[in-house]
Amino acid sequence: MNRLTACLITFNEESNLPRALSSLRGVADEIIVVDSGSRDKTVEVARAHGARVAERAWTNYSEQKNFAAAQAAHDWVLSLDADEELSAELRAALLEWKQRAPDAAAYEFSRRANYLGGWIRHSGWYPNRQIRLYRREAGSFAGTVHESLRVNGPVMRLPGDIYHYTMGTYAQHAAKVEGYTTLAAQQLFDAGKRSWRLAMMTSPPWTFFQKLILRAGFLDGRRGWLIAWMAARYTYLKYRKLGAIVEKV
Repeated sequence: MNRLTACLITFNEESNLPRALSSLRGVADEIIVVDSGSRDKTVEVARAHGARVAERAWTNYSEQKNFAAAQAAHDWVLSLDADEELSAELRAALLEWKQRAPDAAAYEFSRRANYLGGWIRHSGWYPNRQIRLYRREAGSFAGTVHESLRVNGPVMRLPGDIYHYTMGTYAQHAAKVEGYTTLAAQQLFDAGKRSWRLAMMTSPPWTFFQKLILRAGFLDGRRGWLIAWMAARYTYLKYRKLGAIVEKV
């Protein structure tokens, strides 16, 4: 039988965490929560659900998640965000997987987003497959802005979705774009990117067209329009902030 450790990282997630942890009940053999100084009841909620809590000052997403995996008692790690939960189909697939010999070093799942209270089926947001289950020695997270799991070995797919309860309001989305673009601009600069003016002018319209038309965002209605608009704004701000950094040095 394959035994797995579920790993989550948290900061002020008391409202989301019960849903995530409840979906892991009966699937995870161990749950580890790495908290970065929550000021609400996140730690108490985690312990009430049987999780082992470790404290670590925030550095970035990848380092927090790799630290969590390093605490695992089992060879297999299931990475879940605090604002996510396993669907019933995915829970069943994981329980079946635990009974058989693994045929890969890692497994990917589809992720379905709930945005502004509705489920998104297009806009480039679904199926949004992500590697989340992996043999600990075969994978690690990398990237400071949008972290991804790097795996040494074959990757297979399991049926079922991770449900992602993303931004509930436009203001939340705008705030996230503002924060992420600051990090993304610095990442571009650190990678040696210096040209920004042309990209700032041409990339946002293309991003909007790609999300709304090529990715069928119009089928998601008002939410699809907002996703396309915010994606274009993200691109614009990223390059504008890169320009500000370049002009300072």
